[in-house]
Amino acid sequence: MMEQVIIYTIILGFIISVLLSPFFIPFLRRLKFGQSIRDEGPKSHQKKSGTPTMGGIVFLLSIVITTIVMTNKFQPGLEVNTYLLLLVTVGFGLLGFLDDFIKVVMKRNLGLTSKQKLLGQIVIAAIFYFVLRQTGFDSSLTIPLTDFSIDLGWGYILLIIFWLVGFSNATNLTDGLDGLVSGTAAIAFGALGVLAWSGGHEATAIFSVAVVGAVLGFLVFNAHPAKVFMGDTGSLALGGAIAAIAILIKQEILLVLIGGVFVIETLSVIIQVISFKTTGKRIFRMSPLHHHYELVGWSEWRVVVTFWTVGLLFAVLGIYIEVWL
Repeated sequence: MMEQVIIYTIILGFIISVLLSPFFIPFLRRLKFGQSIRDEGPKSHQKKSGTPTMGGIVFLLSIVITTIVMTNKFQPGLEVNTYLLLLVTVGFGLLGFLDDFIKVVMKRNLGLTSKQKLLGQIVIAAIFYFVLRQTGFDSSLTIPLTDFSIDLGWGYILLIIFWLVGFSNATNLTDGLDGLVSGTAAIAFGALGVLAWSGGHEATAIFSVAVVGAVLGFLVFNAHPAKVFMGDTGSLALGGAIAAIAILIKQEILLVLIGGVFVIETLSVIIQVISFKTTGKRIFRMSPLHHHYELVGWSEWRVVVTFWTVGLLFAVLGIYIEVWL
């Protein structure tokens, strides 16, 4: 029964995204919601200027519809965890939408200020925590492959904020090439779906695979050469959602491995900044890391497929550690 629900959920999420995209892309183009390309980015990206952005709206709608339909079909009513996942996904998506709107429509290329964005992320994370706490949620943190765990108590809110804010921004940093985040996110959510299912978190598993189907449907139009970009609307939402799932299924630390591509991309930016400020030298030709490989001569498609492959290896390793070891 559950296997059928998982398969049907992926299919429904995929179909909704595929059907919605041909309507939304021309609509975004007519509204002139086109991506502005930063001058300091790779010169080859200038030709992408004007490509419709904010396409994350498409798969966000698909995720919400698919999750509600399939969860109600599997069990009457929605669980608290489902509401929390939708809260984080839609909340971070709205924050990203506001950021995109300011950049694209109001022509302020930097969008929301870093402080404004951070405040919004922290507020959503805090709401997530306080609702979760009312359910008697376990605030302990367990180290994979060990029996060691520590109860963080009220300090667990700091972990939640750090994870939700950190992974939403990490996913946002990774969103720099056609299909890069769509593919890596689908892989990571698929892995978390397996872990949720194996751990008895059926509602969370349904949400996870709803994201997989929705993002893969979007990838049909987002793969190189992209007809639409997800924008911060999509990347912030995906990053927040992936962290929320890991927290709800108690795989907080394992997410560092499963979301390894996002972590590495973020570390490349941190390393670059620290190196330049302390030594005046750059470690990479450009950060995040995907731009470095572009500038050393790799084609965009080669970079994307390589990162997908690395993400898949991380995901398989994460499942192996939790399920089979």
